[in-house]
Amino acid sequence: MNIQLSSTSYGKSAVRVMKLNKHANWHEIKEVDICTLFEGAFEEAHTDGDNSNVLPTDTQKNTVYALAKDHPLQTIEDFGLHLAKHFLDGNPQIHKVRIELLQKQWAQIMDDGKPHPKAYQRAGNEKWTAVIEMTADKTTVQSGISDLLILKTTDSGFSNFKRDEFTTLKDTEDRIFATNLAAHWHYVGTDLDFVTLRKTIQSTLLSAFANHKSLSVQHTLYAMGKQVLETVEQVQKIDIDMPNKHHLLVNLEPFNLPNHNEIFVVTDEPYGVIRGALERS
Repeated sequence: MNIQLSSTSYGKSAVRVMKLNKHANWHEIKEVDICTLFEGAFEEAHTDGDNSNVLPTDTQKNTVYALAKDHPLQTIEDFGLHLAKHFLDGNPQIHKVRIELLQKQWAQIMDDGKPHPKAYQRAGNEKWTAVIEMTADKTTVQSGISDLLILKTTDSGFSNFKRDEFTTLKDTEDRIFATNLAAHWHYVGTDLDFVTLRKTIQSTLLSAFANHKSLSVQHTLYAMGKQVLETVEQVQKIDIDMPNKHHLLVNLEPFNLPNHNEIFVVTDEPYGVIRGALERS
């Protein structure tokens, strides 16, 4: 029997960095979780136990901290590109570097109506993401958001759907629409203004969600992705994940009370899974 190693990669995950930039009158913090992954000439480590081409994962962790010291870390995309180039340039045995970054959000505490210069609070569950993939011939940048809980109280319905013998769901023309949005978009280049692009893309997604007359989650997902591609020419493709966070109308008839879409019960499980990707042809 002929056995071969068809693929191999390795790296360091959950490298957590808190970067403190001390400006003259205020302090800025960035919290980022980083994962490094390498593909390359590592077959002998598996087949023969030869580690001569294996840069230790502990070294990868130390490199993240050391490079974060002198890098401004204004965007996770730029820092990811910096890390990937460092690893690729110094290690000819590495054919491909993948850097995954996740930034947790902090906001300055409001003190007497003004942002406190040196005190922060966690800004919800929203996270910013980026994935850098770099080879000698090609570099790609993917950015995104995750765990962004959004909701609108009306302009959403779901009706005229396929039914069978197990269908109990009723048509509705007016419901709460809530989802825990995750979106990831693929840029056409690498030398970009990632700060401005992220703000534009996120505001475009939220505006499309808020203003779309939704006939289903799928209907709004498509409208959101389409609006991004029409607005931001630097985006080639966008992947969107919109789980349906159900808010079910409570039956108040046993209490002789009407319920005109006012009282709902929030459920966590089970929930609908709706995903889609849009890209330029």
